[in-house]
Amino acid sequence: MNCNVVKGTRDFLPQQMNKRNYIFNVIKEVYKLHGFSQIETPALENLSTLMGKYGEEGDKLLYKVLNSGNFLDKLDFESEQTKDYKKLTNKISEKGLRYDLTVPFARFVVNNRNEITLPFKRYQIQPVWRADRPQKGRYREFYQCDADIIGSDSLLNEVELCEMIDEVFTRLSLKVEIKLNNRKILAAIAELIQQEDKIIDITVAIDKLEKIGYDKVCEELIQRGLTKDNLNKIEPILKLEGDTKSKIHALKIFFQNSTIGQKGIEELEEVFQTIESLKLNSKVEFDITLARGLNYYTGAIVEVKCVEVPMGSLTGGGRYDNLTGIFGMPNISGVGISFGADRIYDCLEELKRFPQDISNTTTLMFANFGKQEEKQCVVWAKELRKENISAEVYPDSVKLQKQMKYANEKLISYVALVGERELEEGEIELKNMITGEQKKLNIDQIKEMLKS
Repeated sequence: MNCNVVKGTRDFLPQQMNKRNYIFNVIKEVYKLHGFSQIETPALENLSTLMGKYGEEGDKLLYKVLNSGNFLDKLDFESEQTKDYKKLTNKISEKGLRYDLTVPFARFVVNNRNEITLPFKRYQIQPVWRADRPQKGRYREFYQCDADIIGSDSLLNEVELCEMIDEVFTRLSLKVEIKLNNRKILAAIAELIQQEDKIIDITVAIDKLEKIGYDKVCEELIQRGLTKDNLNKIEPILKLEGDTKSKIHALKIFFQNSTIGQKGIEELEEVFQTIESLKLNSKVEFDITLARGLNYYTGAIVEVKCVEVPMGSLTGGGRYDNLTGIFGMPNISGVGISFGADRIYDCLEELKRFPQDISNTTTLMFANFGKQEEKQCVVWAKELRKENISAEVYPDSVKLQKQMKYANEKLISYVALVGERELEEGEIELKNMITGEQKKLNIDQIKEMLKS
């Protein structure tokens, strides 16, 4: 019997969960500081909600859930439709696991429009699933930590999201680089070579520039229908060098006759100028090659890379002008980001940046010396918990060596030794498991010591 976990998924031990919760708590704290409210949506969504929102490649990575019952009875396997996997999928599957949190959020906004106030600032921390090829930093099941502002066109929202990114990674002690681009500039590139209908093909290919290099991207673009003349025109744009200001200045010349290009540049400039006044800890730069493959982005796009560890993006996001329109609520603009908790975890683990004290599941353990002693220990443990001090009583009266081994392996800070004499005196022999120091204290003294 194969009892391995599914490839691209993982079990998490208690110490790993402590570290994961540390990441989630840091992100939650920053979200709350900026006035975001938490929501949740179901893991299962109708395929009609999910399909067509992530591009052709994204649709292929959706996990489809088979209909219940004997759904095969109604299929004619000799028909042409059953040989077309897309048409077959529609007949045997109506639901799928969510691919991200943004599309379900757009559906949520439409369904709950009378219960929320716009602009609506939400955060959501839940798992998503993608039928991807597992590799370092890429999983089939992983958590996203989203924050979105919907119902506002203001570019202050983009600035606030960048500020939040900087705050989170500063608190996590990770050095990152925040990269920004604008989908309107990418649209202007397609317009420049009169290939507006191939905007998706162009952005999908450009998004791979850092990973596969310029020559391979050119090969892919030619396969997607661009000409060598097209590539010669956009080469100077894709190979722009210099700082953000010089790149933007160059783009103004390239796109001087493009309305959409000028609009994208104008939005970028405003965002960068406001960010500059905030003096963030993280480097923020313009990256013309940043495309992000999701079809629903219409304005600013953002991606965050760890400077110290080679890893895919730790955070990504952007503006989407009419995602709710798909569900019958048009002309509502939104912008959001998503932290990839699993990749952040891998970076912190590799750099050994997790705080040492977050692995302590219990502060104090009462050793068990027998029935009489354990009755009193149970009472004292409850008193400690009332003071918000985590405590437990070892459940069995076994050899002390076994109990101390348990405390060591759980990284418990203190062990309380309460034998017959301690019970009579009303005192506790407290052992510091880090220093080895032992001293006798009463329960009130222990409370005060551990609270301080």
